Amino acid sequence: MATRRGPRFKECRRLGVNVCGHPKAMKRAGAPAFRTRRKQTEYGKQLTEKQKLKAYYGILEKQMRRYYDMAKKKEGRTGDALVLLLERRLDNAVYRLGFANSIRLARQMVNHGHILVNGKKIDIPSYLLREGDVVTLREKSRSNVQFRANFLGSPGFHVPYYEKTEETFSGTLVRYPLRSEVPIEVNDQLIIEYYSR
Repeated sequence: MATRRGPRFKECRRLGVNVCGHPKAMKRAGAPAFRTRRKQTEYGKQLTEKQKLKAYYGILEKQMRRYYDMAKKKEGRTGDALVLLLERRLDNAVYRLGFANSIRLARQMVNHGHILVNGKKIDIPSYLLREGDVVTLREKSRSNVQFRANFLGSPGFHVPYYEKTEETFSGTLVRYPLRSEVPIEVNDQLIIEYYSR
């Protein structure tokens, strides 16, 4: 299975946004070596927005195209539907709830079978959650120091559509998110323009 393995901080500086969520990612972003000197074309802006969205969710081009095709079939704005589909991914839920401190670690936790959805082991990062689904850290995995520290120590993202329960090491998707609530800096209209060329 293909995964993104490139340098994260370099990607953040290139895109101009902290897509990996690390506090030191944008430390050198203001340095003269990283300032852009050329004016971006319209196509360049669209491409950058698409790359930002892919980096936020840790997905590759083939998956992105598949999500775009699914979003086109939904009612309402295609850009909103695309972001909301990605937000319901299991690896993203693990990251948002604070089980992992990065999307890469969240993906690895799901792949290695540390996460249960409604009591069943799901090891597919792209699994789409439904309203009311409960994401839980497996009983055996609760003794892992890093997982405990991440979940109990981090406040998560305080997004209103996920509810965190520390006693049971679980979180619930209480309702589908609204586009305005999703904590990412992306112009989804430019992404739709890119794909509809």
